[in-house]
Amino acid sequence: MKKLLLLLFIISFSVSFSQEAYYNDVDKTLTGLALKDELAAKIITTHTNPLPYTSGSPDVWDATKATDENKSNTNEVVLFYGWENGSDQDITNDRTRDKNLQQGISGSNFVWNREHIFPQSLANPAMNTDNPGIATDAHNLRAADRTRNSTRNNRKYGRGTGNSNFSTDTFPGLDGPNTNAWYPGDEWKGDAARMIMYMYVRYGNVCLPSVVGVGNNEFTPDDMIDLFLKWNAEDPVSQIEIDRNTYHENTSNNAAQGNRNPFIDNPYLATRIWGGDSAEDRWGIYTSSDTEAPTTPTNVTLSNITLTTIDISWTASTDNIGVTGYNIYVDDVLTAQTANTSITIENLKTNTTFAFTVEAKDIINNKSAKSSVVNGKTLQDTVAPSVPSNIVVNNVSDSSFKVNWSASTDNNAISGYEVYIDGNLTASTSELFYTVTGLNSSTTYGVQVLAKDVDNNKSAKSSIVNALTTDGSSNGVSELFISEYVEPNGGNNKAIEIVNLSSATISLAGYSIQKQSNGGSWVDDLPLDKAEFSAHREPITGIVPNDVFVIIHSGSSEAELTDNADLIVPNNQNAPYKFASPLNFNGNDPVGLFKNGVLIDIVGEENNTSKHIENLTLRRNSNISVPNTTFNEQGEWTAYPENTFDDIGSHTSTLSTKSNIFESFKMFPNPVNGNRVYFSVTEDATINVYNVLGKLVQSTEVTKSKNSIDISKFTPGVYLLKINSGKQFITKKLIKN
Repeated sequence: MKKLLLLLFIISFSVSFSQEAYYNDVDKTLTGLALKDELAAKIITTHTNPLPYTSGSPDVWDATKATDENKSNTNEVVLFYGWENGSDQDITNDRTRDKNLQQGISGSNFVWNREHIFPQSLANPAMNTDNPGIATDAHNLRAADRTRNSTRNNRKYGRGTGNSNFSTDTFPGLDGPNTNAWYPGDEWKGDAARMIMYMYVRYGNVCLPSVVGVGNNEFTPDDMIDLFLKWNAEDPVSQIEIDRNTYHENTSNNAAQGNRNPFIDNPYLATRIWGGDSAEDRWGIYTSSDTEAPTTPTNVTLSNITLTTIDISWTASTDNIGVTGYNIYVDDVLTAQTANTSITIENLKTNTTFAFTVEAKDIINNKSAKSSVVNGKTLQDTVAPSVPSNIVVNNVSDSSFKVNWSASTDNNAISGYEVYIDGNLTASTSELFYTVTGLNSSTTYGVQVLAKDVDNNKSAKSSIVNALTTDGSSNGVSELFISEYVEPNGGNNKAIEIVNLSSATISLAGYSIQKQSNGGSWVDDLPLDKAEFSAHREPITGIVPNDVFVIIHSGSSEAELTDNADLIVPNNQNAPYKFASPLNFNGNDPVGLFKNGVLIDIVGEENNTSKHIENLTLRRNSNISVPNTTFNEQGEWTAYPENTFDDIGSHTSTLSTKSNIFESFKMFPNPVNGNRVYFSVTEDATINVYNVLGKLVQSTEVTKSKNSIDISKFTPGVYLLKINSGKQFITKKLIKN
């Protein structure tokens, strides 16, 4: 290694005339994150002239006009994503545009805008153009047709070919869980990659590559993803990129900010930091210093073969400078990297033959030929998972109930569960619960669950747990209402939760939400049964008793929201759901629940234009059981700080239609060692006792004077007590020792 460093220093000095003087104080012999940190220090300290976004003198409009100028016609700018000379009927794909037709020209669609290559909303925290800083960094801004810029919006970048268009890669975003990414075009993909690399080095974790591109960082030392390394290697630096760097370094220019993008000056710097295929070495100090590849790895051997892993080892390669690592390919796909001469390959499919090859590489990224292919087959899995346990039935109504169970274990991996009702296969799910619907009232059903693994080995069915549907009588609640409102401090982590506290499943047909835009008109009616926005494979058509329905903005990134979402509102470009409306409420947009077009519940004061529900989470109080078209924050809601998401997906209620008669309810002793359990009640009540299998084992009436039940015949264990009084009930757990 010392010989290599000395060699690089000698070459560095001998060709210094061809290097950028800007980097004279950067140690170019470094690699990996040490080089990344050195470049970060350089571009941060030389970023001496932050520009305002607009209405400044100068501002980023001036910078973009200068750096993106069309050298063939200096009255024009070159448009990012464009490719056509203006001869067709589509103005959005033009490659150039008049400089003076910038965004804001009244009455014109034929304008250009400043495209944030790293979108403002994807940064963490989101960029803000109000003040000079990250959102106004001119190295992240390019001239682009307004409509094409809007079409890309904040979509991640993804793979493609040809001109700019939607990518075949998808991600959870604007249009729901399968939002198409954006391909910038063959001409622009390298530019985009190098600008994102600059933003990552300049601003660190605020601008992570993984949030702006579809790819993985398995083989990089940080968050850089393979997509941008590939584009950087495939698309050479363009003259417009070179001109942009030259302009911005020279602060005597009108709108220069003082620093450069290192990956434009030498794309190979990205290879030195993050690896991957070798990009262009524009300085010639790396790839020209060593052209000899390592020898091919030999004696590739497989051992310790299991269901999903295989150990692979080989004889070390040699090199004129030094071998720095090895790439391991499985079925000709790069699967692992190591500096050692052995590694365990994991996560393989069982009972499958794989082809393994190894190649060596040196510090200049010269690579040997791949080794001879060695085949290995993983073991076959014949072991079934354990039987699901702790089967519990709850949320029982006249036509549905919810089944929960504990996870099974397996020698490999569980793939899912099958739910059987009265011996018939009813559903398959990967969750630890399932809601059974379409049942008859006052009917007992036998519930069983089995587990299956990724090799389709199946466990035995669990023991039968009986579930008795109710008789359909009302508990006094008959209507859905809003149970939670989430409006964060910045970003799109916005949600509305609807709850059903009735005793029967309520169909979503006819229900919708709207927002009162800035306290004005009700707009953008969103049906709750809109199947194409569903977050589930099978759209939800109704809410079962004591369950909730969660609607979120497609730009939500918070796991508590995305994991519990039932409906995801996409960021459409056209009405009625433009920018994910009505889920784009902003504190001065009251949100209403409608039934057949009639307002039945509201969050926020109707016709209030102030931001009175901004930057907070509101939860409906547990004693509320009916909707209200008059917003009563003090009487019906509890406010929580901004960005509070922990309770989304569930709602706690006393199910009281009047005063809560169980406010002073007590049950004692618990746990119990004797033969009687005592209750303190204000009204007569029925105590139904169920064992852990869901079977009713005792039903007793209690009053103020007759306030205990005999449990002498109960065996030690856990029991569930459902205490009913009129149309109210609560459930308690009883433990007998």
